[in-house]
Amino acid sequence: MNYKNAYVITGNIGCGKSTVSNLLMLHGFSVIDADKIAHEILNQNATNIQNLFGKEFIIGGLVDRKRLGELVFNDTAKLRELESLLHPQIKAEILAKAAKFEELNFPYFIDIPLFYEKNSYDELTKVVLVYAPNDILLERVMKRDELSLNSAKSRLDKQMDIELKRQKADFIIDNSGDLKNLNTQIESLIKTIKENNATLKI
Repeated sequence: MNYKNAYVITGNIGCGKSTVSNLLMLHGFSVIDADKIAHEILNQNATNIQNLFGKEFIIGGLVDRKRLGELVFNDTAKLRELESLLHPQIKAEILAKAAKFEELNFPYFIDIPLFYEKNSYDELTKVVLVYAPNDILLERVMKRDELSLNSAKSRLDKQMDIELKRQKADFIIDNSGDLKNLNTQIESLIKTIKENNATLKI
């Protein structure tokens, strides 16, 4: 299927993807949230998680995300095991939702944090990167998550470098400034999308 109206939103932790998604929704666009889908599918797989990793990762029938995260964060083999279980289901749900939006023939967005790292969404060809330089990302992650410099670096190091993503992306939203600047960037993106889709009334 051709997802011609889909625009992926991606970026590294601390870049402000959620803020961008919220602002786009205020402009009337729909946003598919891959993280939200992942959380739902994780809990749907509680029995499988228990069988794979143990009953201590389930609380009240739901997956203890924090505990599971701590396990897989430092164990590549277990992370791969978890991803091989969940990612096909997550992708199928994302594309099912996207197919419904395609019927409306109007641009929409899909927030996929690890779009470039996973390299498994060949169907989605238009990518918007929410950008901020690494020093700002570090500062934001340390402040937001109350992490040390080394812990914040460790999290960022598990993602593709933001500068490399910048080279790959089709559109850049520079979120290294304030909210006023971010709004200007988003309005510019919407203008570009409108110019690329002359028949749209946005």
